[in-house]
Amino acid sequence: MNHFSITGYPRIGKKRELKFAVESFLKKSTNENDLVKISDNIRLEQWKTLLQSGMNYIPVNDFTLYDMMLDTAVMLGAVQDEYRIDGLSELDTYFALARGYQKDSTDLHALPMKKWFNTNYHYIVTELNDKMKFKFNPSKILNELKLASSTGINAKPVIIGPYTFLKLSNIAEGKNIRDFFKQILNNYILLLYELQDLDISYLQVDEPALVMDMTDDDKAVFNALYNELLSQKGKVRILLQTYFGDVRDVYDSLIKMEFDAIGLDFIEGEKSIELIKKKGFPDDKFLFVGVVNGRNIWKNDYDGTLKKLRAVSNKIQKEKIIISTSCSLLHVPYTIDNETLMTPEIKEQFSFAEEKLSELKEISELFSSAAPENDPRYKINRKLFEAKKNIKGFVFPEIEKAVKELQEQDFRRKSGYPARKKIQKGVFGLPLFPTTTIGSFPQDGGLRSKRSSFNKGRITKDEYVSYLKERIKEIVKYQEEIGIDVLVHGEYERNDMVEYFGENLSGFVFTENGWVTSYGMRAVKPPIIFGDVKRQEKMTVDWITYAQSLSSKPMKGMLTGPVTIYNWSFPREDKPAKDAVYQIALAMRDETVDLEKAGIKIIQIDEAALREKLPLRKIDWHEKYLDWAVKAFRLTCSGVNDETQIHTHMCYSDFADIMEAIKNLDADVITIEAAKSDLSILKSLKKNNYDHGIGPGVYDIHSPRVPPVEEMAEHIEKMTGFIDPGLLWVNPDCG
Repeated sequence: MNHFSITGYPRIGKKRELKFAVESFLKKSTNENDLVKISDNIRLEQWKTLLQSGMNYIPVNDFTLYDMMLDTAVMLGAVQDEYRIDGLSELDTYFALARGYQKDSTDLHALPMKKWFNTNYHYIVTELNDKMKFKFNPSKILNELKLASSTGINAKPVIIGPYTFLKLSNIAEGKNIRDFFKQILNNYILLLYELQDLDISYLQVDEPALVMDMTDDDKAVFNALYNELLSQKGKVRILLQTYFGDVRDVYDSLIKMEFDAIGLDFIEGEKSIELIKKKGFPDDKFLFVGVVNGRNIWKNDYDGTLKKLRAVSNKIQKEKIIISTSCSLLHVPYTIDNETLMTPEIKEQFSFAEEKLSELKEISELFSSAAPENDPRYKINRKLFEAKKNIKGFVFPEIEKAVKELQEQDFRRKSGYPARKKIQKGVFGLPLFPTTTIGSFPQDGGLRSKRSSFNKGRITKDEYVSYLKERIKEIVKYQEEIGIDVLVHGEYERNDMVEYFGENLSGFVFTENGWVTSYGMRAVKPPIIFGDVKRQEKMTVDWITYAQSLSSKPMKGMLTGPVTIYNWSFPREDKPAKDAVYQIALAMRDETVDLEKAGIKIIQIDEAALREKLPLRKIDWHEKYLDWAVKAFRLTCSGVNDETQIHTHMCYSDFADIMEAIKNLDADVITIEAAKSDLSILKSLKKNNYDHGIGPGVYDIHSPRVPPVEEMAEHIEKMTGFIDPGLLWVNPDCG
């Protein structure tokens, strides 16, 4: 039987125990010992689950209280001096880096946050500068290994590799990666020394940055890092793990290096099989073959997976192949056992993290079998895939027909932006620097309690609606009192910006406890796109028109864009992404038209996730994604008249390199995260001659830190040096 493993595991707990423990600690309701005890218990329980699955190599140190990139920075001592505050514990310093710190005369911003490659997970970005002392601190990984040894598991500690850490860090102005090469490398070598006499199977070094386009200099940096690091590995067996794509730019170097094993992605790694077929694979290394999708929740197609494994085994001895996940299971929920409301025929289609452990074992056994097609497990799997095509209530031929019949004019507004801008200026009469917010206001315990009571039938729909209207009335009054120019209704009726719309569209399936980490302890519950998508009835019109009736100021209609709904859901793997997104766009187009008919003249269509699924290699950007993603947004708003102002919102990604696509969205106004990334987007806006309305955020809403008024005023003044003041809006980074 072939061995099997995973790249990483979810960490917030089956019932989000870690989330609540961290939040309690941050509120000072519990102490550090309480947090350590709960986090240790979660780890021990997970390791027990992995051990019982029969897994051979169990990941350790993939667990974190906030973020693995932040953990890596702390391990390397890549911490700015100003965060080393007398009296702050090591844990308090850790959270100050992630969330900011404001007490007495000390006022520290949270470190920036960006999307982890093309996922909805956000990582903390370290800035490397000359002031850093790079004091090595291996306490976390050593403590985890000590805890793991008490369970008797075959531990495989996981770390972010030096190349990925350097590539994803912000480098101080006037410096480059090579200026920090030695300090970073020395601390990785110190880690190898610490691990020499510990009983571990492999040190898993994650290098997902290798699947991106690499310049000659990138390759030189990578080769230099690992030639030195591997020369110091001693008794430590090193697994070089990649994911989210293939390693075409550096494969030749990888297979010649002194790694003991290499992990490749065979789900998103378009050329992984081709590389092995053409260039072979060394006999002295093991190959961790990522054939179980770590980013989606559908059952694995055993037939397709076995074909991949056979193709690989034509070049590699079977005993050198270890079945694995394509990436960490961080991106999927814990277990389908937490779901009690799905029908059996729907539920049996899904495989969450715990179920993927069984899939890995079954695939491993089928791969070792001389006749897997005769195995009952293989036959059951084939029947599931046939059944999925015919589950009633999820196929709408008229929607498929509407997508096929789309014409170019369906993707355009009636007039260009200059004409619309002149018309809208007369309609709204807004002042210079109009103020607005992104849309959502905090959902407190009282609101969540009312929603729970309604869902459980303890209060009537009329009582629930009456409560929500009262909350809307309060927030509208508050916005008027403080002088906001364009108002929002607060989105109190929505549990989530994607799930809410999924619940109001046909074609979606929902979980009760399908929580997935988004950033820190923030978890989301992505809906599942099970079939064709269509709108049954109006989704937001009544709420927005009620809010508008409370004020003479313009009220924004709030919608989530089709690309974001798709990217923040678990989509079908057997349907083209473009077709599914166009279906959602047609549904949301109907909603924009109905909002306009109801008198709503400003409509925000959030595309926070536009960049998220951008292919990691530039050669694939346009044809495989950007061209149709931009058209989907334009389709959503093409039905409204010129006087209706269309806004959109984006956050927590690198937008500089897709600025042309953002311009092509043709939104009248875009609000975009800027404060958390230190207004770095401004240079790109100026360079690309961005000439539509724009609102770069003036404060970071993910930090409890409250920015002084003077600081926000400085931000606005700085913006006017890059953006025509007549186009500038003032708003926070996000909702």
